[in-house]
Amino acid sequence: MPRDGNATRERILGVAERLVTDQGYSATSVDQVIAEAGSSKGAFFHHFSSKTDLAVQLVARYVAADLAHLDAGLAATAHITDPAARVVAFIRHYEDGADELMAEQSGCLYATVLAEREFTGGEINDQVAKATRVWRDAVADLLRAALATRRPDTDIDVGALADHLYTTFEGGFILCRTYADRSAMRAQLRVYRQLVEALLRI
Repeated sequence: MPRDGNATRERILGVAERLVTDQGYSATSVDQVIAEAGSSKGAFFHHFSSKTDLAVQLVARYVAADLAHLDAGLAATAHITDPAARVVAFIRHYEDGADELMAEQSGCLYATVLAEREFTGGEINDQVAKATRVWRDAVADLLRAALATRRPDTDIDVGALADHLYTTFEGGFILCRTYADRSAMRAQLRVYRQLVEALLRI
């Protein structure tokens, strides 16, 4: 029977994501990824031309999952007709799922790879920036609609407020590691929701 090459590729990517997230890109070797994935050099280089190519594909995979995470929140709140209620429910969607998120991953791949100087301004940086802008635009649209109904005279920077959700996620990952407490993510998302509620006077 022919081997499932896609399953091998996914196994390598899964192991690589865990290793890179936990210990950093520079500290993760191809040999370590191969060994922990139970693969071979031949199989690795069949799917990835180099360690850098692995990083590019790894980030592309992470971006797809991240944007699916955004789509899930939008879909879960699409039935809510009141804009203010919807944006609050959207944030609460991630707040309620924070413990599960932290059980699945120990950190954010974005922050890990962007800490590497060699990726600054390159393809990986572009992938992360594009995904972040998709989040920013979607959240800003929700916030703008909500503010129009509750605070039409406000001068709040909606884009910056939308970006603050991104920084809340990133900061939450750091706090979870700092305190060795997975609930820190949920606490930070709760504070962000409360901030938005206060701005909307809910």
